[in-house]
Amino acid sequence: MKIRLGLIGPADSLENMMKVSSEFEDIEMIPFPYQQIEESRSILEKNNHEIDQWLFSGQAPYHYALGEGIITASQASYPALHGASFLGTLLEALISEQKMIYRFSVDTIEESEIETGQLQDKLQHMQFYYYSYKGYIPYEKLIAFHRELYDSGKIDAVITCLGAVYSGLKELDIPCYRVRPYDISIKQSLEFLTERGKSGKYRLSQLAVLGIENINFENAGESKYLSYREKHQKLDMARVLLDFSESIKGSFVQMGDDLSFIYTTRGELDLTMNRVVIHSLIDNIKMQSGLVVRIALGYGLTVLDAEQNLRHAFKNARDYPEVVVVVNENREVTEYRQDDVAIHFQQRKWGEEWERHFKDASISPAVVSKIQVFATHYKKTQITSSDIATWLKSTERNGRRIISELEKMGLAEVIGEEQSGHRGRPRKLYKLNY
Repeated sequence: MKIRLGLIGPADSLENMMKVSSEFEDIEMIPFPYQQIEESRSILEKNNHEIDQWLFSGQAPYHYALGEGIITASQASYPALHGASFLGTLLEALISEQKMIYRFSVDTIEESEIETGQLQDKLQHMQFYYYSYKGYIPYEKLIAFHRELYDSGKIDAVITCLGAVYSGLKELDIPCYRVRPYDISIKQSLEFLTERGKSGKYRLSQLAVLGIENINFENAGESKYLSYREKHQKLDMARVLLDFSESIKGSFVQMGDDLSFIYTTRGELDLTMNRVVIHSLIDNIKMQSGLVVRIALGYGLTVLDAEQNLRHAFKNARDYPEVVVVVNENREVTEYRQDDVAIHFQQRKWGEEWERHFKDASISPAVVSKIQVFATHYKKTQITSSDIATWLKSTERNGRRIISELEKMGLAEVIGEEQSGHRGRPRKLYKLNY
């Protein structure tokens, strides 16, 4: 499995990165040189769909693309600059100038990389003016910084990490030297991106099983035989699901009158699926057939894993019909609600002692984890039974029962009261103790 790695930066930087990458047999390197950092926008927008990971020549172009929202941190990286890289450039400057110079301005590389340990002792007789920064700074600002120091006679030469700054200062006849990442730093970045690219490919090839269950409240407890009207409704729903299955390159299987599965891969789902699409599917089924459905999704490395996680997702979804539940390969649960809120929680193990507490308390660890997630999401330090009822789409009575169980377990304690309205008893305020 080869990883398609896009290299992006000035041509001379990419040439060196290509040389270093020659020993990596499982990487296909594709260089994308530019003259100005801003050109990386069009390069990324045009080629992002064909590249598994991006390796930028340095901090500035990486953070420019990240800040513009063209890439995410999980898609790219850049070789770090260390004190050794700086020392090599400093030695180059001293040899090139053929005289001892002591005053330099330095940009981009962290001051802490230079003024630590042995480096600080060796350079204590030299004077440095730093322009260290996080993220991206337009190269014009860096040129102005160095030029002002040079024109005022405060420095003898410039050490920069940016190709555009180096070229700009050379045109101004200001002595300038460029820091480049060492080969070892480039190799470390290549190894990191290769592993992440492979992980991403395996993730996209994971199996996904989408389950669609008809919620037939009206016919509960009645005859199992369907009327012609109901049969037409099921056919209308099947037609909608068949079209949807085709759009995600899935395999549609009808498991019975009330349950259908669509088998596909995570990669296909990621191209088209989001919470809006899922809820639109529910609305479309209702509009075309008049039937109400609940949807669950399970991911797994095997068909068995995916189906088990689907069953786990349905178990959560059946408590809340309007919620779409997804369970991934790590048994992490995500609930997509129609109010555009996505809630993530883990079916975590609490230990044997807590498992006994849960058994006696008649509430599940999943409910407790869910309450914790909602409290964090809404930044609530004090909650009421009404909050729990709202979050769990439950009744006020059930909310009181759950908060009472939490109190018995020591996971909640009363800290006060609040008035529930113009009339009626005040509600108890609770603090969660996780």
